[in-house]
Amino acid sequence: MSLPKLIELSQADFVTIDTIGPPGQRIFYLQAAQGDTLVTVVIEKEHAAALSVAIRGLLEQLTEDEAETAEERELINLDLIRPVEPLFRAGRLGLGYDETEDKLVIMVEELTEEEEEEGTRVHIWGSRDLMAALAHKAAFVVASGRPLCPLCAEPIEPGEEHVCVRGNGRKHIFKPDED
Repeated sequence: MSLPKLIELSQADFVTIDTIGPPGQRIFYLQAAQGDTLVTVVIEKEHAAALSVAIRGLLEQLTEDEAETAEERELINLDLIRPVEPLFRAGRLGLGYDETEDKLVIMVEELTEEEEEEGTRVHIWGSRDLMAALAHKAAFVVASGRPLCPLCAEPIEPGEEHVCVRGNGRKHIFKPDED
């Protein structure tokens, strides 16, 4: 099946970032819907974190009163719509704003084998509130992975001891708290 070169969701009804799998083996997904159209793309954890920060920064520039939407974000259901069937793996993500429409846009480009090869692109347009909720959810999902070592900032595998590389010639073993 050949995908169109551009998939445009001009007014997304739903957009989320979530994961499937246990910490350390999670796959990150960006998913958006408009009417009957559902688009799912595999992204990296770094994409999710950067998108969250970028959206929050842009919204801060656009408005000074974020307090109203902060409480509303918790009420929106941002779980992935099943079954999760990604169209492609993202290579690049971008963020923009249309002042006339007062909408933010997430631009996703397919990761391709060749740098010159043009893959599928997805544009996801949404309201400030929708994108604020996405930023909040993305930050939460990124933070809910494996705990980080306080010395070297490397992830600590669940149920395993962590030998820190910054031990200054000694082994520092950290065992994460068990739930």
